[in-house]
Amino acid sequence: MARILIVDDSPSQLMGIRRIVEKLGHEALTAEDGAEGVEITRRELPDLVLMDVVMPNLNGFQATRSICRDEATRHIPVVLVTTKDQDTDRVWGMRQGARAYITKPFNEVDLGEVISQLLPG
Repeated sequence: MARILIVDDSPSQLMGIRRIVEKLGHEALTAEDGAEGVEITRRELPDLVLMDVVMPNLNGFQATRSICRDEATRHIPVVLVTTKDQDTDRVWGMRQGARAYITKPFNEVDLGEVISQLLPG
């Protein structure tokens, strides 16, 4: 069982993704904005982070960059899960250090496959 941090400012998205993560047999941690996501990542060292992009305080691109450039957290894969579906958004997200990019609305099976591919072991 892995520990997966879900970062999203939408309560309904948090709940929906949490349900999928738990259905896959993993423990879900949650954060409601990018700043809280970075803080929880540093404190809890989850196995994977699922990160929204459009959020208050610190957006998902900024939070991903912070996690991926920090010596203590750079080993943790970040997956951007967002409504931003332009190629430029995808390229920018990957340049910030994201290991995968999923657009909303997403297919539950596709999300599960990405999670499985990126988890250690």
